[in-house]
Amino acid sequence: MIAAALLGLSLVVNAAFEPTDLSPNAGADGRQMTARQKFSAMRPVVRSATDCVVRTVTADPRFRRTPAADMNELIVASMGSCADAMRALIETHDRLFGEGSGEAFFMGPYLDSLPVSVNKIVNGVAAPADPPSKP
Repeated sequence: MIAAALLGLSLVVNAAFEPTDLSPNAGADGRQMTARQKFSAMRPVVRSATDCVVRTVTADPRFRRTPAADMNELIVASMGSCADAMRALIETHDRLFGEGSGEAFFMGPYLDSLPVSVNKIVNGVAAPADPPSKP
């Protein structure tokens, strides 16, 4: 179920992608940045995307009735509302790490760590997670 919904979201994100301006006046594009600087630049975008999911999940009427083990269904349901935040995450990653890297990051390390991050945040254990260490 989660895989099908995420695949559908990735197709929507790809279809809605609009290239960003990578001119020198458009801001940092990653070419002159260290890996540490790139990850620092990603942190607020990852936090924003994760916060969107947390807000959407906790606003869902099913949230209080859903055990932590079944949180994935609510996370998948939040993706439509958070498409802009997810698109920003993918586009920022592409800009910093290279074209096409954003979708790989989103579909891999980000989504792999998202359920754990959401569960920690909604249970008051942690603040929004930093980006996973893998680009």
